[in-house]
Amino acid sequence: MTTLEQRAREEGTPVIDGETATFVWRGRKPVSVAGDFMDWSGEPIPLKEVAPGLWAHTLTLPRDTYVEYVLQDAKGRRVRDPLNERLTSNGFGDFNHYFHMPESRPTPLALRQRGVPRGTVTRHLVETHEFCVGPQRAVHLYAPPTSEPCPLVVVFDGPDYLRRSKLPSIVDNLVAQGRIRPIALAMVANGGSARTVEYSCSEATVLFLLDKILPLARRELNLLDETREPGVHGVLGSSLGGLISLYTGLRAPHVFGRVLSQSGAFSVWNRDFVVFDLARGASSRPLDVWMDCGHIEALVEGNERMLPVLRASGHRAEYREYHGGHNYSAWRDNVWRGLEWLFGTGKQGLREG
Repeated sequence: MTTLEQRAREEGTPVIDGETATFVWRGRKPVSVAGDFMDWSGEPIPLKEVAPGLWAHTLTLPRDTYVEYVLQDAKGRRVRDPLNERLTSNGFGDFNHYFHMPESRPTPLALRQRGVPRGTVTRHLVETHEFCVGPQRAVHLYAPPTSEPCPLVVVFDGPDYLRRSKLPSIVDNLVAQGRIRPIALAMVANGGSARTVEYSCSEATVLFLLDKILPLARRELNLLDETREPGVHGVLGSSLGGLISLYTGLRAPHVFGRVLSQSGAFSVWNRDFVVFDLARGASSRPLDVWMDCGHIEALVEGNERMLPVLRASGHRAEYREYHGGHNYSAWRDNVWRGLEWLFGTGKQGLREG
């Protein structure tokens, strides 16, 4: 009979059977596991000894879940899982291990497809004036492969969506498949240690987009005119970036009428942000708002409460929960749904990405 350890060495860890995933560790002392499945909060879960020097812990998860995790020793230090070579950046200078449950897979839209016309990405530095921390801010502009004017989507945490979420490739493939109209992107870097301040419903951040980012995009890209088509442009972000995206739409609806918020942090630190109050008020122009969130995130509660508030105020809003956690791989694999909903051609229904 094949033992748990043999399966772990042959198949890798965790050992997956249907809806269960079992972490396996061989060593004199145990390790603990932390990850998306606990929303990276609370105490790590210690593995239990199931045989001399063999430690294990089993989770039950939906069959289409994507999970990132780390192992820690008794002092809380990260240790590599020698039976799982799958690593991804955690965004803070370190790496997480990851795995897919049987019905989960990364979106093929993030891969370069042969024969698909590619847009072009250029890097720019923008003077921040007094709107942001630092004298300049990096912005990557994406121009789609078309000569026609198109909407602009401003992307918060732009370098992460560029490199980790492969957003230009996703847009290239969606456009080539006729699933969305061509869109341009302005992928704006965050303020580093000032990110929380800049993204927590900051008027200065909205003014930075209106007074600095939009003029740059108009000079470098072939954009539709929001004065002739109010609300034609969009904003995209995740976590606090999702919060500032909705805030931007509510404060400048005639420019940014389309909002894509991933794991929006509308209610954190035991308080609701002002977006709830703004969403309850009468809007000068209804927004189109797509929200999504991983089912094991604490942010689910705030997203669920936001949906009826937006709809009651006349906004066109949609919310979707997927089986996953708070990470760029999950946002990469789900962002196509929001792009189709906001910028779809009308020739397709939502299909698997």
